[in-house]
Amino acid sequence: MDPVPVAVPLSAGPPRLALVPESTLATLGFVLGGVALGTCSGLVPGLHANNVALLLAAVAADVPGPPRLVGAAVLAAGVVHTFLDVVPALALGVPDPSMAATALPGHRLVLEGRGREAVRLSALGSGLAVLLAVPLALPVTRGMVAAYPTLRAHLPLALGLVVILLVLTERGWSATIGAVVAFSLAALLGWGTLDLDPAAPLAVGGMLAPLFAGLFGAPVLVESMGGGGVPPQDDATVTLSGRSVAGLGFVGTTSGAIVGYVPGVSSAVAATVSLLAVPGRHGARGFLVTTSGVNTANTIFALFALVALGSPRTGVLVAFERSGAPLDLALLLPAVALAAVAGFCLVLLVGDPYLDLVGDLDNTRLAVGVLCLLGVVSLLFAGLVGVLVFLVASLVGLIPARFGARRVHLMGVLIGPLALGL
Repeated sequence: MDPVPVAVPLSAGPPRLALVPESTLATLGFVLGGVALGTCSGLVPGLHANNVALLLAAVAADVPGPPRLVGAAVLAAGVVHTFLDVVPALALGVPDPSMAATALPGHRLVLEGRGREAVRLSALGSGLAVLLAVPLALPVTRGMVAAYPTLRAHLPLALGLVVILLVLTERGWSATIGAVVAFSLAALLGWGTLDLDPAAPLAVGGMLAPLFAGLFGAPVLVESMGGGGVPPQDDATVTLSGRSVAGLGFVGTTSGAIVGYVPGVSSAVAATVSLLAVPGRHGARGFLVTTSGVNTANTIFALFALVALGSPRTGVLVAFERSGAPLDLALLLPAVALAAVAGFCLVLLVGDPYLDLVGDLDNTRLAVGVLCLLGVVSLLFAGLVGVLVFLVASLVGLIPARFGARRVHLMGVLIGPLALGL
């Protein structure tokens, strides 16, 4: 049963932070530990934020230290992960140039030699999401708390309208047909597997790991085999104007804020819908800024959703709740801010060397190696059943590109069962 929204003292003003040297050092140590963990998880290919959150949930209660500081570390890890996960996403799975038309937006920039710019665009999108979350937090939370009962009562209708909008905005009949097929098969796959609880090496396992690895990770890697990998990259100059970046960052932040309260709608769905209202001239750059903003804003606003509605909306917040940490915004908001600064600096520090390193490797061997890693992740989280689901999901994940459709329709794996109330 979903929680009933409760009154939140949003008018009490911003929380005040009292600094005590000993406790401040301890807090800093835990937050930096979370930053380190988020850095490691963000740079490992194939690790989705929810998978990392499940691992955190398993160990959080056993970490020595006050629960409030453990919770701050968990949240810091989640924020940093949203900054850094773009780096392996850009570097791995770059297809042959002949496949550029169906490549992911970030990969298209890499193929054009603009990977360094892509890294900075993503950092700007995430950084702006943190800055804009400060003035938007209270009004968005008030509005969503007021709207939540109506939204929850009509959730299937709302999700159905989102799906129809995504399908109808595809270009051409072939892409539209591909969108319908991809969404339908992904929805069936979610309906048949999400409730499974197979025996697995990890006690915190679940079906999301093999499903997301198969639908979104494996197809990109398969399509990249035989390609030239990461080509030489040009300078890092951001070619979007500052005004455009700011506008796209605002779109991403507001979309991520809303997604933080709405079940079933992913960051990619929110970014795709939002960009329908953004001039098409921004192309892959606009998508990258917006999606990065959505990802980071979603993590931050999900914290406010937990405070206001009492229900965790992301895997990171599930881990936070299981840690037994109190919802102390006077501690958590500075922890988020510190983690965001660290994440912004880290993505700029490691992004370029990461692209150079991958560019020197054999693309096919790299793709096969990461595919094997995804298989291992599926095995750890869901056992042999997870490996089978990973293989089936990988086949379904190949469909959108074959029809020239967007991969976002594969989110039917979550939207379909939710919309049907299954």
